Amino acid sequence: MKKIGFIGLGTMGAPMASNLLKAGYEVIVYNRTGAKSAPLAEQGAAVAASPKEAAAAADVVITMVSNDASVTAIYEGQDGVLAGLRPGVTVIDCSTISPALVRKLAEQVGSLGGAFLDAPVTGSSPAAIDGTLVFMIGGAADTLAQVMDLFDTMGKKVLHMGENGSGAVAKLAHNTIVGINNLALIEGFAIAAKSGLPADAFLELVQLGSAGSKAAELKGRKIIEHDYTNQFSLALMLKDLKLASSLTDGSGIPAPMLNLAKSLFQAGETQGYGDEDLSSVAKLYEAWIGQSIGGKEQ
Repeated sequence: MKKIGFIGLGTMGAPMASNLLKAGYEVIVYNRTGAKSAPLAEQGAAVAASPKEAAAAADVVITMVSNDASVTAIYEGQDGVLAGLRPGVTVIDCSTISPALVRKLAEQVGSLGGAFLDAPVTGSSPAAIDGTLVFMIGGAADTLAQVMDLFDTMGKKVLHMGENGSGAVAKLAHNTIVGINNLALIEGFAIAAKSGLPADAFLELVQLGSAGSKAAELKGRKIIEHDYTNQFSLALMLKDLKLASSLTDGSGIPAPMLNLAKSLFQAGETQGYGDEDLSSVAKLYEAWIGQSIGGKEQ
């Protein structure tokens, strides 16, 4: 079986690496905060001292970190992935980063004799744990075919979007919809709450009617119960919306709803909600209407 170097053991990366271990793959892990490697070491993972060390021992390198700066930090430099990469290795980046950085990494990996796939995911932490993520892939189809077993272990669906960078574009377009849909749900909740409607009955109406959405399915109860434990953080949603805004600005694409959504999530981060679930933006609306949306006090 392939030997996997897995770099980035956060909310998403740790369960993805765990599922590879459960499937019998040999996995070498690295995380900047070393303590996050311990649970995977208990499952049988080897622990690398640097991204270079993880890459040097691997047939396939998978990276899953938070943003452009973090990705650049783990790939470049004397201890980075690129310094350890051997010819013939496939590199898969599952982070949500800018298409420009994806294309740069693909060129760098290719110059070293490797192959690169941008493979961002949709599905929050429960899907990472259950191995039911959906991957959107940019890169060569033959490269994807060679590592399909890994994607099948970590997810339930793989969608090939085209050349390098297309996976990143797909993720940003997708998360634009996610951000807008969540705000639409919360705004509807605010209207219902201020008008005296019961939140539970209103959520049932939304789920049964034309307003039904994944946002309602995944976040409706969290909003009502003020359960903002993190599945996908407000800060990461804001980061993705900023990347999407840069993409649309550079492409000349009008995106008024995207820009409004970005402003509202920015307001949530300013209020200190960045590390909470993205649904915590509901607290802005509760402040504006002067009451709780759900059954609990603010």
